[in-house]
Amino acid sequence: MTLPVTLDDIRAAEARIRGHVRRTPMLADPRLSGLVLKLEHRQETGAFKLRGATNAVLSLPPERLARGVVTASTGNHGRALAHAARAAGVRAVVCLSRLVPPNKVAAVRELGAEVRITGDSQDEAMAEVARAVAAEGLTEVPPFDDPAVVAGQGTVGLEILVDVPAPDRVLVPLSGGGLASGVAAAVKALSPCTRMVGVSMERGAAMAASLVAGHPVTVPELPTLADSLGGGVGLENRITFAMCRALLDEVILVSEDEIAAAMRHIHAVTGDAVEGAAAVGVAAVLAGRAPAAGTVALLSGANIAPEAFARILDGGRP
Repeated sequence: MTLPVTLDDIRAAEARIRGHVRRTPMLADPRLSGLVLKLEHRQETGAFKLRGATNAVLSLPPERLARGVVTASTGNHGRALAHAARAAGVRAVVCLSRLVPPNKVAAVRELGAEVRITGDSQDEAMAEVARAVAAEGLTEVPPFDDPAVVAGQGTVGLEILVDVPAPDRVLVPLSGGGLASGVAAAVKALSPCTRMVGVSMERGAAMAASLVAGHPVTVPELPTLADSLGGGVGLENRITFAMCRALLDEVILVSEDEIAAAMRHIHAVTGDAVEGAAAVGVAAVLAGRAPAAGTVALLSGANIAPEAFARILDGGRP
């Protein structure tokens, strides 16, 4: 099939965002032999989302950009768009549900974006985005189902293959599919034998449920350590569902206790506090559902409240 985002698109995004985002390091896990960690949580805004948001903003025609941008987010994309919009000198509106942790809401505000909190789900936040586009003329920058966003996220895959040219598998956090489809498009184009594995939480994994059903479906949004992986994929999904279905070889779901154990493990080997969404790949390895040898696990974000991480680090239950 012809994919809506190609290797050429991802390479163009890499050139476009160079100098605007960090090239993040990789680290061989000293405790899990053969596992390599992609430290994308050390990105400037604390998550991979800066890549897609920056590529999307820099791709907009000047007349659309001047009207300002709007998005719905579970936190990290909103922060990334706020950063990219401020760098471009334009207005940003970020719509969040009440499930978004307060530290992520505060981080978006600190970057100068207008925050609108509405409803108890990503779908309700998306409804406010639609209203803002229609009533205020803002330009939407979707959190995942957008070719420029997917291409930007795919630049992570290009970086992985520079450092590990032909991994056996790449474990990538799976939510709306922007990261998973972009990274998979890059990796599969350059290393076709590498297995692409999407990893999500057991509680409310919308893309995983959609792939099982064979079409986008809605699932209840539930409290989870991997809050960044919450939210739906959109029943009218145009890009990421098809790409995930075509490019992912496997999907693994992990429990809250397994995520917490992985967060503690990552802190022990990197010294960093990562959010639950970033730890799902390592959780799959620690739980024995993916081998360590020949594997790259992508650590996607570090935007967790210090007090919440302290509870996990002390062995508290999720």
